Amino acid sequence: MKQITSSQNPFIKSLMQLQEKAKARKQSGTFLIEGMREIELAIKGNYELETILFLPELVTSQQITKLTHNQIEVIEISKEVYQKLAYRDTTEGILAVAKTKSLQLSDLKLPKNPLILVMEAIEKPGNIGAVLRTCDAANVDAVIIANPKTDLYNPNIVRSSVGCLFTNQIATGSTEEVIDFLIKNNINFYSATLQNSTAYHTQNYTTPSALVVGTEATGLSQLWRDKATQNIIIPMQGEIDSMNVSVAAAILIFEAKRQRGFH
Repeated sequence: MKQITSSQNPFIKSLMQLQEKAKARKQSGTFLIEGMREIELAIKGNYELETILFLPELVTSQQITKLTHNQIEVIEISKEVYQKLAYRDTTEGILAVAKTKSLQLSDLKLPKNPLILVMEAIEKPGNIGAVLRTCDAANVDAVIIANPKTDLYNPNIVRSSVGCLFTNQIATGSTEEVIDFLIKNNINFYSATLQNSTAYHTQNYTTPSALVVGTEATGLSQLWRDKATQNIIIPMQGEIDSMNVSVAAAILIFEAKRQRGFH
C-alpha cells in the first residue's frame, strides 16, 4: 500500500488546493470528502471515488476494505499530512477524493407528483448545508439552486450538510432556467416573499409543487414574485420580519409533507 508522510508531497499539495479553492475543484472535477459517514453516503449516492486516504491510528484496514474496490487507490498518510487536509476540528482519520457530478436540470429524475425545494442565491455554505439536511429529513424529490453563489462542493457545505449533499438529488441553473423548467414540467411554485403574499398554510401542496426561498437580506428576485403560482408568507408575530432561510424552508417543506400525509 502506498504511503505519504510529507505534506510537501505534490499530490497532497494538490488536495490542499481542492479544500481551499473552487477553481481547483472546477478544473479537476474532483473534491474532498471527510469522515466515514459522509464517504459512505457519497458511495450510496453513486459518487465515484478516486482515492481514499487514511490515518492508520484511527481507521482500520477492515474499515477501508468495506469502502473500496480495485479501482480506488488507497493511501496511508501520516498525522502531519492528515492535519493539513482535514477541515474539521474533530478527527476521524479518513478522507476521499471524489468526482463531482453534473448538476444540469435535465439530469433530474422526478416522480409524477414531485415536491421540490428551490433556493435562490444563498451565499453562506452553512445555510445551504442546513437546508440540505432538512430536505433529506423530509425526503424531498429534488433540490434546485437558482443563481448559485457558492460552489456546491465547498468543504463547508459537505461538512454542514453532514453528508446530505450526497443524499439529495440536486441541480443548478439561472433563475430564468429554473422557472422555465418548472413551467415546462407543470410544477406549481410558491415563492416565499413579503410582497403580495398569502399565509403559507392556506395553499395546496398536494399537486406537483416547488417551494422557493431566498436570502434573508434581499429575499427573492422580482421574477420569482411575478411568475409564482402564489407568493406565500410565514406569519411573523415578533419584532423582526424574517427568519433564517433553513428554518423557513423547514416550515414550508413539512407543511407540504403534512398535507401529503408524510408520503
